[in-house]
Amino acid sequence: MTSLTTSSSLPEQAVTELRQSLRGVALLPEDVSYDQSRAVWNAMIDRHPAIIVRPRGAADVMATVAFAREQELEIAIKGGGHSVAGNAACEGGMMLDFTDMTSIRVDPEKRVARVEPGTLIHDLDKETQAHGLATPGGFISSTGVAGLTLGGGFGYLSRRCGLTVDNLTSLDMVTADARFLQISRDRHPELFWGLCGGGGNFGVVTAFEFALHELGPQVLAGPVVHDFADAPRVLREVADVLREAPDEVSCLPVLRYAPPAPFIPEAFHGKMILLLAMIHVGDPAESEAALAPLRRIGRPIADAVGLKSYTAFQAMFDATANAGARNYWKGHYLSELSGEGIDVLCEHAGRMPSRESVVGMLSLGGEVARRPAESTPYPHRDAAWVLNVQARWRDAAEDERHIAWARETFDAMAPFTTGGVYVNFISGDEGAARVQAAYGDVTYTRLATLKRDWDPDNVFHLNQNIVPTSQAT
Repeated sequence: MTSLTTSSSLPEQAVTELRQSLRGVALLPEDVSYDQSRAVWNAMIDRHPAIIVRPRGAADVMATVAFAREQELEIAIKGGGHSVAGNAACEGGMMLDFTDMTSIRVDPEKRVARVEPGTLIHDLDKETQAHGLATPGGFISSTGVAGLTLGGGFGYLSRRCGLTVDNLTSLDMVTADARFLQISRDRHPELFWGLCGGGGNFGVVTAFEFALHELGPQVLAGPVVHDFADAPRVLREVADVLREAPDEVSCLPVLRYAPPAPFIPEAFHGKMILLLAMIHVGDPAESEAALAPLRRIGRPIADAVGLKSYTAFQAMFDATANAGARNYWKGHYLSELSGEGIDVLCEHAGRMPSRESVVGMLSLGGEVARRPAESTPYPHRDAAWVLNVQARWRDAAEDERHIAWARETFDAMAPFTTGGVYVNFISGDEGAARVQAAYGDVTYTRLATLKRDWDPDNVFHLNQNIVPTSQAT
C-alpha cells in the first residue's frame, strides 16, 4: 500500500464525508488535539499521521478502515500507546486512536468483563476490584489492555490464572475489508485462536471479554529490597524457592538503581539494588506463610510487604515507567534462573548506564505451563522465567550508548536462554526473524495461513508483522 505524507494530499471532500459519518472525531495536523493524539509512550517515536481518527464505536472503525483502504493509507492502531516498538503511530498514514473508547462493563454474577480497546490496566482493575474480581494483566497499570492481550499478556496473577489470553472469552473485530465480526471459540474458532497472542495482524479489535477470578481487594504484597552486592546469592535462593512455591505466589525480581522511595533507606537512594516485588493471590489466611520463604532470604535492607489493595500494588511502580522517556527493550525466556547465567546478568546490570533502566525477570510456571502449547499462539509455556532488559533514558544524543548496553546484555545472556522472545518485548528494529522466534516455526506457519485468509494484502502490517502465506512464498 502507498502511504501519503501530508494531509494536504487527502481529498478535502473525502475527509468531509468521513467526518460526517463518524460519532467520533477526525484530526488533521492543524487541529488542536492532533499532537496530543499522535503521541505515544516511547519518546523515541515521533511520527506524523496524515489523519487521526478517534472513534466512538465499531461503526466508526468500519468507516475509518474503509476510508484508509480507499485513500491507500497505512493504518496504525493506538490502544494505550504503550508499545516499546511504537507501532501505534505512523508517518503519513491513518492513525486509529482509541482514547475515547474506554468503556468497561463488569457482570459480577457471570464473572466477566467487557472492555473497549482504549482501556488501561488500572481502569480495568478498578472496575473489577469493586466486585472482588480480577483478570491477569501486566505490571505497570498504565499499560493498555488491547496490546497486552493481543500479544499474550501475563502479570502477577498468571501463575494462578494463566495468561491474559487464557482468560479471553470473546472479541469484536473489524476486518481488513471493513466488516464487523463477533469472535469466540464457537464463532470463527481459528481466528479466535490467532487473536489469542498473534498481535494486531488480523483486524481491529473493538471489544474484549474476559473471564474474572475472585481476588482481594486486600492482598499481601509489596517489595523486598536487597543490596546489589548480594544479588547473585539472593537470586539463586529466590529461584530455588519458586521452584516449589504454590501457584498463588508470584515474584518479579528487578535489578535497578534505587528510586527515592520512602520504603528504601535514604543511604541506598541512587545506588544499585535488587528489588523483589512479590504477591500472594490465594487464601488470605495462607499469605504470610506462603511469602515467608521469599522474605527471609538473605538480609534485606527493606521489607515493605504488607496488606494493601490489589490496585495499589498493581500501580506501585507506575511512576518509574511513565511516558516521556526514550525506551529500548530486549527480551529472552529462561528455562531456569541459576548458576553462571545469574552472574552474567548481574555483571551486565551493574554496567547499566541510566538511572531509569531496569532488568526485570518474572517467574512463570503454574497455570501458564499447564495449558497446552498449541492452545494459543503463545508457545513458551515451558519457560520458567521471562527476562526483559529495559534501557530507558532522556537525551536523544545518548541513544547509541543505551541501546548498546541493552544489546550487549541480551547477547551475553543468549547462551542461558531458550531462544524465544515475548512478542510484546520486541523493539522496532529487530526484524522478521525475531518475530518468528516469538512464535516458533509451527505456530508462525499457522498464523501466516490465517493472515492469508483474513488479511491477504497485509493491510494491518504496522505491528510485529506476520506475513501472509501468499506473500511469504
